[in-house]
Amino acid sequence: MKFGTSGLRGLSVDLNGPAAATYATAFARYLLSSGQVQSGDRILLGRDFRASSPDISAICAGALTRAGLRVLDCATVPTPALALYGLELGAAALMITGSHIPADRNGIKFYRPDGEISKIDEDAIGVEAAALMAGSAPIDATPGSADDHSRQAEALFLARNAAVLPANALAGLKVGVYQHSTVARDLFVEVLAGYGADVVPLGRSADFIPVDTEAVSPATIDLLKAWAAEHELDAIVSADGDGDRPLVSDETGLPLRGDLLGLIAAQFTGAAVAVTPVTSNSGLEGQPDLSILRTRVGSPFVIEGMQEAVRKGETGVVGFEANGGTLTATDFTLNGTTFRALPTRDSFLPALAVLSLAARHQRPLSSLAADFALPVALSDRIENFPLETSAALMRYLRSGADNLAAFLAPIGKPDTVSDIDGLRVMLTDRSVVHFRPSGNAPEMRCYAEAKTADQAKRVLEQGLACIRAFDKQRRTG
Repeated sequence: MKFGTSGLRGLSVDLNGPAAATYATAFARYLLSSGQVQSGDRILLGRDFRASSPDISAICAGALTRAGLRVLDCATVPTPALALYGLELGAAALMITGSHIPADRNGIKFYRPDGEISKIDEDAIGVEAAALMAGSAPIDATPGSADDHSRQAEALFLARNAAVLPANALAGLKVGVYQHSTVARDLFVEVLAGYGADVVPLGRSADFIPVDTEAVSPATIDLLKAWAAEHELDAIVSADGDGDRPLVSDETGLPLRGDLLGLIAAQFTGAAVAVTPVTSNSGLEGQPDLSILRTRVGSPFVIEGMQEAVRKGETGVVGFEANGGTLTATDFTLNGTTFRALPTRDSFLPALAVLSLAARHQRPLSSLAADFALPVALSDRIENFPLETSAALMRYLRSGADNLAAFLAPIGKPDTVSDIDGLRVMLTDRSVVHFRPSGNAPEMRCYAEAKTADQAKRVLEQGLACIRAFDKQRRTG
């Protein structure tokens, strides 16, 4: 088990048992010892649709109950809905989800009563877990049960999203909802239909399908394009497994970049400051009336950046990641009502912001996206890429300018280098290539930016080819 960019992750077979009980107990002990909760306080549990999630959730329920907390079962709700309900009740929470990673993996996201945990909290939970595993007594992984609060959590989230836009704000739009196995699938249909959109549910699946909104697979894009043409859609909306990362495609089925969704959401709220990782589009700095602050990849770092901005007296602070998940650090007034700060990734706010933009301007999303004139940005990943190989590659690239230049020779000549998170290199032709190991899975990610789509595609393909060549050379000696 390992903490990554967003929560604890590992193989389902490893988490489903004593490991789940260990980390749930460790979280409870940390909350109790730090005075953030008292014995008998409520704690929430949610989960995604992975086959392993119900069992892991039940194990966590048993462990939390034995630790002295009262567990409320919120079942299969989006992570932002669980987090919002936790803030409403002043209760800590656990979300059993592997987000977008393969179905044979799973994880746990942890929330304090005041919001998502920090890296400091992760370290403290890890210390408690290590102490439990080092103890003489075996970890009790007996499953438990909990009171059902799924309707309350859903109702609060629906009410939040039903107040963002004026009545019938999406009338005239025909929107597909790619339902697959995301826990946001039914709520998206309800919210969009409530604003008057003609909603077409698509691709619902009983089996878990990992959808990475930051690197949408070619097969998924083919599906979106076919549905867009078949149903004459204005857009298609979806999310990842736990519903905190949005996917929005234009009228052709082509997904919009997640950082563009975040930018549109920031403008929709009237934010003055947006905090975003280094992997987000470099063209964000050129957008008017919005100050951009860069961080490492991962919601804890974005939240830390937002909190720092608020401490400095900034008002109107949002955050978003390259995957489109949008966070709010301050309250906003939207449609005459208070939109409460929710400092965790949310897929609904950016989706509604983008669709309302299309409805107001009565123009295709592809045309509206082009107006922002951002550099073309692409990303992809190599799956099942050993962690030790990723570490060896990054050591090689960081060990000297000659190594970096030799590695990048098929792509171009390096000009400037950023080492905030992975290596982000601007080449002499002003294109960008960025190599970064995944923080929570055996994957190597590559990001590319350029003036044209063809150039960005070339940089991305060559970047991935360079990674594969390094791996092959390392394996064959």
